[in-house]
Amino acid sequence: MAYDGLFIHSLLNSVRPLVVNGRLSKIYQPFAQDLILTFRKERKNIQLLLSANAQYPRFYVTKQAIVNPDKAPTFVMVLRKYLEGSVLQSIDQVGVDRIVNFNFSNRNELGDQVQLVLSLELMGRHSNVILYDQKSGQIIDLLKRVNPDENRVRLLLPKAKYELPPLIPGINGFKITEAEFNLKATGTDPAALAKQFGGLDRDDRQELEGYLEDDLSFSSFKTFMDQFDKKGAFILKTPKNKRKIFPYLPYHLDLTKEASDPDFNHALDEFYQYQSNQDWVKQKSSQIERVIKNEHNKLTKKIVKLKKQLDQAENSEGYRIRGEILNANLAQVKPGMSQIELPNYYDNNKPIKIKLDTALSPARNGQKYFTRYKKLRDSIKHVKEQISIAQTNLNYFDTIQTAIDNAEPQDIDQITDELTSQGYLKKPQKPKRKKKITEKNLNKFRISSGKTVLVGKNNLQNDWLTLKKANKTDIWFHVKNIPGSHVILQSSEATDEDIKETAEIAAYFSKAKNSAHVQVDYVVDKRVKKPNGAKPGFVIYTGQNSIEVTPEKERVLSKRIK
Repeated sequence: MAYDGLFIHSLLNSVRPLVVNGRLSKIYQPFAQDLILTFRKERKNIQLLLSANAQYPRFYVTKQAIVNPDKAPTFVMVLRKYLEGSVLQSIDQVGVDRIVNFNFSNRNELGDQVQLVLSLELMGRHSNVILYDQKSGQIIDLLKRVNPDENRVRLLLPKAKYELPPLIPGINGFKITEAEFNLKATGTDPAALAKQFGGLDRDDRQELEGYLEDDLSFSSFKTFMDQFDKKGAFILKTPKNKRKIFPYLPYHLDLTKEASDPDFNHALDEFYQYQSNQDWVKQKSSQIERVIKNEHNKLTKKIVKLKKQLDQAENSEGYRIRGEILNANLAQVKPGMSQIELPNYYDNNKPIKIKLDTALSPARNGQKYFTRYKKLRDSIKHVKEQISIAQTNLNYFDTIQTAIDNAEPQDIDQITDELTSQGYLKKPQKPKRKKKITEKNLNKFRISSGKTVLVGKNNLQNDWLTLKKANKTDIWFHVKNIPGSHVILQSSEATDEDIKETAEIAAYFSKAKNSAHVQVDYVVDKRVKKPNGAKPGFVIYTGQNSIEVTPEKERVLSKRIK
C-alpha cells in the first residue's frame, strides 16, 4: 500500500514517542529530495528521514548510515538557521490527509519565542517540505520552489502565505460516531460506503469493503479502523511478487504474508533500504555513469574498427597476388590505364581485375600493391595489441559499473577517487582528503559454519582486501571471466558447504548475479598476484579450482552481518 492517510496515522503512533520533545541537533540533505533530521533525546541520537521523492514520498526513523555531503544546499542552510537547536513540540496530521506538520519551538535573533512549522506534503510528484511561521503563516523556504505559472492553485515561494493544497473530501473514520455511521450506511452498499471515507488508498478501500460485506455494522467498521492504532507492520507479496507493507494484516486482498515486525519504523527502514539505496546511488553516481557510458561507447566503436582492420590485414594476400601478377605482365600495361584484367595463375588462370593508378608507371603500380601488403601484414601485431588494450579497458569499465550496481551511497566517493586517479575524471580544485579503506567499508557475511566472508564493493576495496587485508592462507573467490567482487573466506580450511556458500556470495556480487549457472574460481590467496601497472581490481592467479552455483538473493543476504 502507499503512504495514505491511515498509514500515516498509524506510523505517527510509532514516530511521536521517539522524537517529540527531542532537540533538533543536526540537519542535512544527503540527496536532492531527502532530508535527515537528527534529534537528541534521552542521551540518544534519532535520525528522522523526510523524503519528497516523487515515486517514494515517505518519512520514518532510520538507522541507516547516510553520509553528510560536504556542501549544504540553500534549503538546509535556512533550516539550520531557523530550526537547529529547537525543540519538536508536536507532530500533527491534517485530518486523514497526506500532510504532516512538525511543530517546533525556538528563539529568534532577538531572543523572542517563535513557533515554526515544517510541513511535509506526501503527494507524489507534488511532494514538498515547507518551512513557515505558525503565527503569520508566511513561508520561510521550501525544498521545491514552484513558479507561479507551474502551479496556479497556490503560491509556493518564500514570503508567500502558506495555504493547504486542494484536499480530497472524505469522512474522517477516526472521528465518526456510531449514529453518524448508521445514518450513512442506511440504504448504501459496502462499496459506495467505503468510498465516502477519506485517507484510504485502493488496497485499504478494498479491505474495508471486505469488512463491510462480511458485516455492515459500526462494530465491523470500528474493528477495521482500530488496526491503525496498533504497533507493528506486515510485509506481504502480490501474486506477481511485488512487496507491500501494511500496518495491519489484510484478509480480503490477494496477498501472501512474507514477514512481520513489531517495530513499524524498523520495518519501513528495511522495506525501503534497497530502493532508497538504489535511488541515492543513482543520484551520486550520475557523473560517473556518464563517463562509463561515453567510454564504453568509444571503446566499443574502437574495437569494431580495429577488428575490421585486423580482418583486412589477415586477408591481405590479395594485395601480394595482384602485385606479383602485375609484375609478371608489365608489358601488357599501357599508359593511362585505370584497370586491367589478367589471368590469375594462383586460381587456374581465371581473370582477375587489378586497379591501377594512372599517375604511376606499371612497375610502381606493382610496388604499390607489395607495399600495401607489407604494411597490412606488419600491422597485425600492433592491431591485436590495440584490440587487447581496448578490451581490457572495456572490461575495466564493466567492473566499475558492477561496483556501482553493488554500491551503497558512501561507496561512490571511492569509485570517484579511483576514476580521478585513472585520469577519467578531472581533479577537483580543492582535493578532498581520501578516507582510508578499512574492514568497515566491506560487506561482511557469516556462513553456516560460523566463518566470516569479506566482500569488496569496488576495485579499490578489492585490491585492499586481496593484497593487504587477507591472510595468505585465506581462500580467495571470484566469478570466472566476469566482472565482480573479490571475496575472501577467512579460513585456511573449508568444507564443501563453506566453498558453496562463499561461491554463491561471490556470484551474487558480480555481473552474473541474475544468472542460473555461475562458475566461480577459488584459490589460496597467496596465489593471487597483481601485475605491475595493472588497473585497480585486476589480478592474475594460478592453481585455482572452480564450482558452479546459482546465487539467490534472499539466501545470500540473510547471511549478511549488519
